[in-house]
Amino acid sequence: MEQILDAAEYLFSKHGLYGVTLKDVAKRVGVHHTLLNYYFEDKNKLFEAVFSRRALVTSERRMKALDEYETAAAGKPSVEGALRAFLDTDLDLYIEGGDGWKNYAALGAQVANTPEWGAQLMDEHFDPVVLRLIGLLKQALPDCAAEDIFWGYHFVTGALMLTLARTGRIDKLSDGLCKSEDFAAVKERMATFMAAGFLAVCRQRSSA
Repeated sequence: MEQILDAAEYLFSKHGLYGVTLKDVAKRVGVHHTLLNYYFEDKNKLFEAVFSRRALVTSERRMKALDEYETAAAGKPSVEGALRAFLDTDLDLYIEGGDGWKNYAALGAQVANTPEWGAQLMDEHFDPVVLRLIGLLKQALPDCAAEDIFWGYHFVTGALMLTLARTGRIDKLSDGLCKSEDFAAVKERMATFMAAGFLAVCRQRSSA
């Protein structure tokens, strides 16, 4: 089963849901396609199994990190601290988890940017941990309007998904100075950059 899920994950990450057939997956695993039909009703069920396998891991890790951070912050969380618990914990999986997690990263970026069916998967697997983050951000920014915090998260997740997609665009723009594969460089910078954005927007809106 793990071989099937790994093969499907690789193919879906490269070609998307509609660019892969059960026969393609079976061929990559080296089995007859009827075996996949035995385990999975159709391609959509296989896709859901592939996505949920690692979604569960990353959601649980981030929820645990957010809980631990809130305890350590003792009622005084910072924006960057909350973002680091949410972002760095996830980025560590792509830094340390090998090709499988990198494939899942690219797949997650596709799902997050496909409103027809991807939004439902994201809602199902990630809403609780996202709302946990939002709750911490509200504690860190008690005078900030809720809508600004939600917009801030929107910008954070947009940057994260572009990062996970690893399109190679930053490699070309920077003439190789920055690399799409360099999740460690992203981890070093993203939470700090995004925290400054939250603080600036909330400060500006409060003044207005």
